[in-house]
Amino acid sequence: MKPLLVGALLASTSVTSALAQTGTDITVVLSEELDLVEPCMATRSNIGRVIMQNISETLTELDVRGDAGLMPRLAESWEDKGNGTWQFKLRQGVTFSDGSAFDAGDVKHSFDRVFSEAITCESKRYFADTKLTFDVVDDTTINVKAEPAQPILPLLMSLVTIVPSETPMEFVRDPIGTGPYVMTEWTAGQQIVLDRRDGYWGAQPAVTKATYVFRSEPAVRAGMVAAGEADIAPQITAEAADNPATDFAYPNSETVYLRLENLDAPTSDIRIRKALNAAIDREAFIGTLLPAGTELAVAMVPPTTLGWNPNLKPPAFDPELAKQLIAEAKADGVDTSLPIEIIARTENFPNVTEVAEALTQMLTDVGFNASLRMVEVAEHEQFYSKPYPEFEGTRLVVAQHDNSRGDPVFSMFFKYASDGTQSGVADPALDEMIAKASAATGDERAALWSETFAYVHDTIVADVLLFHMVGLSRVSERLDFTPTIATNAQLQLSEINFK
Repeated sequence: MKPLLVGALLASTSVTSALAQTGTDITVVLSEELDLVEPCMATRSNIGRVIMQNISETLTELDVRGDAGLMPRLAESWEDKGNGTWQFKLRQGVTFSDGSAFDAGDVKHSFDRVFSEAITCESKRYFADTKLTFDVVDDTTINVKAEPAQPILPLLMSLVTIVPSETPMEFVRDPIGTGPYVMTEWTAGQQIVLDRRDGYWGAQPAVTKATYVFRSEPAVRAGMVAAGEADIAPQITAEAADNPATDFAYPNSETVYLRLENLDAPTSDIRIRKALNAAIDREAFIGTLLPAGTELAVAMVPPTTLGWNPNLKPPAFDPELAKQLIAEAKADGVDTSLPIEIIARTENFPNVTEVAEALTQMLTDVGFNASLRMVEVAEHEQFYSKPYPEFEGTRLVVAQHDNSRGDPVFSMFFKYASDGTQSGVADPALDEMIAKASAATGDERAALWSETFAYVHDTIVADVLLFHMVGLSRVSERLDFTPTIATNAQLQLSEINFK
């Protein structure tokens, strides 16, 4: 993608001590710290940017730079054996960073950890209600049976990072992986250092060392790259992106939305859910707090996803309609005075605080008893995933969901099914629709997902869908690297070269 000039630099700001790297070492400046370095949490963006495919690898990988589709990683090939069973042939000669050999037993153990009740792994959410059974045939062959049958199981394998079979059933602080890098330092709140390791099975990357530092101000992150004190700032704002030689805009596959509790009063009433949607002036955010190119969302997934429904339209901004719907609900006995607390995660995306403040004000303007609480990533998780804390009234969670893999199965179950870990919905008809679409193939799969999107958006008004986001990154001119749709969720160091 071409670099994009999108605005004027924010007022000058002082930058901390020099972190400039020379030669083949780089510094990456991130917007938020890591609370964990656990491989099974690598599907969460703040962790995946450091771990995914750098320290820990997956069996398969989706090509986001070209048209290769699903590519081998730790699995060299796979075959549908029928009856829900897929056979994976594993790459030989692979070792973990601790020197131990990679084999099928490590694959089975990695998935056992993901599905264990002892820990709560992020990647578990993507497997919906699918039960997986692993049969180790030999060191380089493993059969995986999915019940119900899962036609895109090889794609789902791109979500789980592989760890040694000795890894305990608890979160780890020193991740061991098969990737080209090893973590040599983690100073909480300050920096993480990855060093290129000897003995990696693949080609040696050009980057020899990556130091990750954390700065909350977008202008500071952009300024560090401009000053040569950092090499990549994956997230900057439109205001800070003023250099066409270093600044890139790209669709980042993230969808921002408000998760509603459909079972809590007052949002259990569909008129209140419609009023929340009508109260928000979505267009007002684009080109101001959010960069030009941001799209209004009508689904949890971006428009490039299978089954996209072009007939769905964003709710119109209509504060008078919102007030009317609130009044109608109140007249029928709905307690519309109950508190509505908006929960947003600091540094989740550029200008998130200002966006959340504006949303809160818009809801207040039409008569909702709305308030805002900004929280850090670890606290946000308590409100984002079940079991949700009790509250008098209801909470709206500002969330950003990534789906760069092109199929709704990576979003729809855990966001909308009754048993979904981040769902605010309990609708048997929707559960059945999700199950049917997940099991279908080809054109039928696309058609069923399209119907499901319409049901969520128009029939039950499950949530407040807001924006398909645009990412803005600053990349040092000494690097040969262009951000992609995956950059917000992972940053593969092996894709970075030097000019």
